[in-house]
Amino acid sequence: MSNLREIQSRINSVRDTMKITNAMYMIASSKLRKAKKSLKNTEPYFYTLQDAIAKVIKQIPEDISLIYFNGKPKAADEKKKGYIVITGDKGLAGAYNHNVMKIAEGELKKEGDPVFFLIGQVGRNYFETKGIPYDTAFQYTVQNPTIRRARVISGRILQMYREQKLDEVYIIYTRMIHSMECRAEMKKLLPLEKADFQEKEESGGLNRQTNYLPTPYDVFKNIIPNYITGFLYGTLVQAYSSEQNSRMLAMESATRNARDMLKSLSVTYNRVRQAAITQEITEVISGAKLLKRRKS
Repeated sequence: MSNLREIQSRINSVRDTMKITNAMYMIASSKLRKAKKSLKNTEPYFYTLQDAIAKVIKQIPEDISLIYFNGKPKAADEKKKGYIVITGDKGLAGAYNHNVMKIAEGELKKEGDPVFFLIGQVGRNYFETKGIPYDTAFQYTVQNPTIRRARVISGRILQMYREQKLDEVYIIYTRMIHSMECRAEMKKLLPLEKADFQEKEESGGLNRQTNYLPTPYDVFKNIIPNYITGFLYGTLVQAYSSEQNSRMLAMESATRNARDMLKSLSVTYNRVRQAAITQEITEVISGAKLLKRRKS
């Protein structure tokens, strides 16, 4: 890279790229703040639903079968498992999409015939490229997670679960632990576990004073779909926050590397320029000496 024009072109290219990565960092930072606010506003509703379910379950007699809790006993290889895979709509987010697909690939290798529900264009492109069949791909959801979109997805899942087309449902998504770490993980969505709700029950006589009409079981059947929708919406917002956080960190790293590269290229440019100037001066002096010899 001894040509000054080549080095200057490289410097301009890196500088333009740095402007793009810096802009993407600012956009991801803004979207992350918005996602965190949405998650914070949703949490009180979600925890209230958990508490309400715990109270309703306590009022339902033990001999009544709860479809959303009691799965039919089957061998592990006979269970029909469904997986909701949440990826992004685009890349440039570090290992965000790769980590999610790695878990999905691990489930594909297990025995059985899993059913996949895809949320995100990256996951959809991956499954289509590999020729892996899937049930439904929900589009326009990842970049704008809303309760309405979560209700559409949960409606499809609950319908298949009630029709016994699915025995278990899992969500593969990315949870943001803190601003510097996001972790891809898999959580069980259905069937629910009573222990998860009993832990959140409040002590006291409040439950005995609550009347559920027409019956606690009817209230239970209507409140569970809302809980599933809320749970799914929470994972969508968590995944969206993780994607923006991962992209923000990736763009920050890219911008930092671009600055380092610019410094290195500037040093190289100045050295080559100085060498070119020195060579020109040397040639002028040599020419002057030659002319002087000829005259003498």
